[in-house]
Amino acid sequence: MLSARTLPTNPSSSRFAAPPWDHASVPWQLLDHDLPADHLARVIDQAVDRLDLTDLVAAYAGRGSLPHPPALLLKAVLYELQSGRRRPAQWYRDAAESGPLRWLLRGCRPSRSAWYAFRDRLHDLDALFNSQVLQQAIAAGLTPAQRLALDGTLVAAQASRHRLVNEETLQRRQAELHQVRQADAQGQAPAVVPGWMAPTPRGRCRQQTRYQQAAQRMEQLQSRNARKRASKRKARDKIVLSPADPEAALGRDKHQVYRPLYNLQLASDLDSPLVLGYQVLAQPNDAGALGPVLERVRAAVGPRIQVALADAGYAGGADLAAADAAGVTVYAPWQSNDYSAAGEKNKTQIPKEQFVWLAAEQTYQCPQGHRLEFVGRSTQKRSGTEPVVLTQYRCPPQHCRSCPLRGDCTSNPEAGRTISRGEHEALIEALRQRMATEEAKALYRLRRQRVELRYADAKQHRQLRQFSGRGLQRAQTEAGLTVLAHNLVTLDRLCRAAATLVSVPA
Repeated sequence: MLSARTLPTNPSSSRFAAPPWDHASVPWQLLDHDLPADHLARVIDQAVDRLDLTDLVAAYAGRGSLPHPPALLLKAVLYELQSGRRRPAQWYRDAAESGPLRWLLRGCRPSRSAWYAFRDRLHDLDALFNSQVLQQAIAAGLTPAQRLALDGTLVAAQASRHRLVNEETLQRRQAELHQVRQADAQGQAPAVVPGWMAPTPRGRCRQQTRYQQAAQRMEQLQSRNARKRASKRKARDKIVLSPADPEAALGRDKHQVYRPLYNLQLASDLDSPLVLGYQVLAQPNDAGALGPVLERVRAAVGPRIQVALADAGYAGGADLAAADAAGVTVYAPWQSNDYSAAGEKNKTQIPKEQFVWLAAEQTYQCPQGHRLEFVGRSTQKRSGTEPVVLTQYRCPPQHCRSCPLRGDCTSNPEAGRTISRGEHEALIEALRQRMATEEAKALYRLRRQRVELRYADAKQHRQLRQFSGRGLQRAQTEAGLTVLAHNLVTLDRLCRAAATLVSVPA
């Protein structure tokens, strides 16, 4: 079992203000007396003391008034998140009203702005702290950290779904806001303030910054839309965003509500209740998410991951290529869902899967045994903007004209049946062969047992249905701190269970 305090913190460092209470203070002792031995606050307190907070301390510049001890603030934030209280404004109230939080803070009463600033200060440090926790679990033999189950869920952004604007509206509002800001600079009160505009000069100053960010984001969205193929391209005035959080993607959440949202990816350990990695993406689907998640997991636990279980959304060629480069074997159904099943029923041609790829000859063989001929290569766009390299093969027309299957194989026997092979086709074929085995099916059944529980816990018990901060960076930090709180509590529980098992006589 891990020692209780292997890396003691020093909240009384000269760089930080001394907390009002210490362990000898009567108010703290009264709270300590009422706190159960197994209370969450005690678990968080001891767990954070086992972390190396050097980088967090270094994030303070050492200028101005002495800040509150960061170790105490971190404990308080993790306690609040694990208790389902996600907003810094709530942390500010609980610092005065919650006994366990007052016990953790030792009487500190940070201002509202201090809580918001501390949350932003933790950006990128959440990944470092999670790595420390996972390394502790690996060192204690609690998990090999070699197998994970991956899935994503959509979490609402801190922005209204009723206030989306297109490019024309955004430009018009920017012009109006600029005029009012000029009047503010001259000390003149504006004659009319539209309903969408902030009512005070200070609010309009912040709003102008957000609208400038929204204009930059709109330019990126329009550029991406223009790079799509014509069939997937939207009209320019149909591209909309939220001025409150322009980084957020737009899509339908689990309740089919169209709104600004972020995509939270969790990589759950198959051999323990720990979460090995996480990522927040500004996109409404899981395409292309496997590579970024594996990269983050690798940064946390090193090159240990060997197996990843995912759903069909992660089985694209680019995802499989990213996993192959990382040395990870993916288990995922290839286009296996209700929509693909309906599509197979409606197909009028013999599917490509019935054509055999001859690796030695680098060509296909049709169901009637004829070799297809190389035609050429082309670069195409699919649903996104990333190009896909395809190699075309065609069956000679003389074979198709006399083929008994021509009616089911091609609509134009005079031209011959054409087959396209993507650049990652070999990885896709290997995945399909792998998933056909009984061992793969048994392994894949473990996925739902892990990943679904993590999301149920995050949404139901931690109230992670909407991010409390605006922007991708704050969403990423909030997700990381939520995972950190979960992993700290889980590690404590696993250590206690392991100690109990060791103490039981054989």
